[in-house]
Amino acid sequence: MLSVRALNRATLARQLLLRRVPMGAAEAVRHLVGLQAQNTRPPYHALAARLEGFRPGELSGLMERREVARTVTMRSTLHTHTADDVLALLPLMRPAREREVRMFGRRLPGVDPDALAALVRGLVEERPRTPKEIRTALLERWPGADPLALTIMARCLLPLVQVTPRGLWDRGGQVALTTVDVWFGRDPGTVPPARPDDAVLRYLGAFGPASVKDMQTWCGLTRLREAFERLRPRLVTFRDPYGTELFDLPDAPRPDPDTPAPPRFLPEFDNALLSHADRSRLVPAEYRKRTWKGNQAYRTFLVDGFLAGVWRLEEEGNGALTLTAQPFAPLGREARAAVVEEAGRTLDVLGGGAPYDVRFGTFAE
Repeated sequence: MLSVRALNRATLARQLLLRRVPMGAAEAVRHLVGLQAQNTRPPYHALAARLEGFRPGELSGLMERREVARTVTMRSTLHTHTADDVLALLPLMRPAREREVRMFGRRLPGVDPDALAALVRGLVEERPRTPKEIRTALLERWPGADPLALTIMARCLLPLVQVTPRGLWDRGGQVALTTVDVWFGRDPGTVPPARPDDAVLRYLGAFGPASVKDMQTWCGLTRLREAFERLRPRLVTFRDPYGTELFDLPDAPRPDPDTPAPPRFLPEFDNALLSHADRSRLVPAEYRKRTWKGNQAYRTFLVDGFLAGVWRLEEEGNGALTLTAQPFAPLGREARAAVVEEAGRTLDVLGGGAPYDVRFGTFAE
């Protein structure tokens, strides 16, 4: 049996959050099987919390060279992946997109999905197009159709990526889309599609020990029990405190539960907090509903490995940064000092040497 604290330390180690690691951004993005990217800054914040010597320009450079890209994968949400993972994971995640096609297709009587896909492909391969441009063209073809349903169908029927400068650290741009074929300059078939068994092994490497249901929560797929059973002879198994069977890689790190865990500042939507059906290994039960307000997610921070509060970052007119940490409960003197120290490291990375201030505030639900 693995205690909650043992699961916490194992997950932190897999997520590169127990200690910063001397790893390049591309290798980290691959190890973590992508970074949540529903907003533009979270991938940079995620790597700042995990990598020794990381600078935002490293990830931006990878994006400009088309070695990583932003696309819809796990849970049908936007992630930053390496180019190879984009090409390998899109076929595996197709069932989740197909569910959305069936759901929203019912709201589009008379719209032929194949015709819609062909029209969108022609548009975005001629040049990257914004969602508004795509929607306008689709409404010209199918006047009176549900605009939202048309947009989601376009996103789900084709393997699309967001092109730069969207997502770059030092400059931005509106969302514009093209196909993976055009953006990477190679046929998707040049990279073997990920098999369920491959995905299980990679998920456990980044999020284990974990249950079948945990992985299904992470990726949005169902019926993965068969893959786990095929792999059972190659895996080790445990039980959590509630009796749930957990699978793991035999040689994956499972640190001593008393291993120190420094504070970490995580972005909104960080996969460390979203990728298990039972999140108690990182999120105390009393804090489960405190990371969201409506449909808005907060940036969060960990103390002793567990969710402890939210934070915000503000930029002053002179370029100075102010990080305000809002703990859910009072912090002891040592924990408070550790949070300030980690905030300083985070701001050194994100601010590029700009002056900064660290403050504490009160969390208001």
